[in-house]
Amino acid sequence: MGEVMKSTYAGYRILLVHAHPDDETINNGATMALYSTLGAQVTLVTCTRGEEGEVLVPELSYLASSEQDGLGQHREIELANAMKVLGITDFRFLSHYRDSGMMGTEPNNRPDVFWQVDLDVAAKQLVEVIEEIKPHILITYDEIGGYGHPDHIKAHQVAMRASELSQWQIQKIYWNTMPKSVLAEGIAKMKEIGSDFFGTDNVDDLPFAKDDSLVTTLIDGTAFVDAKMNAMKAHATQIALDGPFFALSNNLGQQVWGHEYYTLVKGVKGEPFDSLGRESDLTAGIIL
Repeated sequence: MGEVMKSTYAGYRILLVHAHPDDETINNGATMALYSTLGAQVTLVTCTRGEEGEVLVPELSYLASSEQDGLGQHREIELANAMKVLGITDFRFLSHYRDSGMMGTEPNNRPDVFWQVDLDVAAKQLVEVIEEIKPHILITYDEIGGYGHPDHIKAHQVAMRASELSQWQIQKIYWNTMPKSVLAEGIAKMKEIGSDFFGTDNVDDLPFAKDDSLVTTLIDGTAFVDAKMNAMKAHATQIALDGPFFALSNNLGQQVWGHEYYTLVKGVKGEPFDSLGRESDLTAGIIL
């Protein structure tokens, strides 16, 4: 397990705040499985049920919001299956907020979508979770939600606001990060087989690609790649087996998904560090 030094993480508590089912597995699946297996308490809060997602399974197309509008309930099942694979037992929804869809689309105007909820109302709901589980570590998105989806942006805002409002002081806060160097390697490999990655052959066109200098922390979860990949498969309506995620695995090797990157925005980096000065353990420096 790379540089992770402790033999047990019993007593440590980690809270992840995500926008839709599947976001947690793509961004943090290996991290979640690693720390849970080693004894940490890992809690996932998902802010919507992803009702506006594209249905990638043809025989389930009737679930789409434009048809029977049953995708949210189905994605609840997919999330539960993914969490079983990752070994996570504490996963919950923030409330009954609906997926807001992409920025500027018609769903943004619905009064029940997450994008429209008052920030402090949603943040106070998350405060209840924080004060219940008392996490040492919070993981969420950066200020643009990684790539600009309104639910990702709102999840970031709610998580950060809740951390301010809560009487419980979270010691370390991380934002998910994907370094340009890793994505550039992926794009190069995809070019070799005559394909692109998310419709581009230039890493600078990817809004979620971040300068490597922003990476403060690298978690080596390669021992849990199989679990992460199987959890991704559990999100079948959202992640196609022949899509860019699995294509990247086929060309770079599954280990590409075993390294998960973070930017520490609250707290102080702690040892052990890798050769680039990056943390290799989220719990480094945490006082129990």
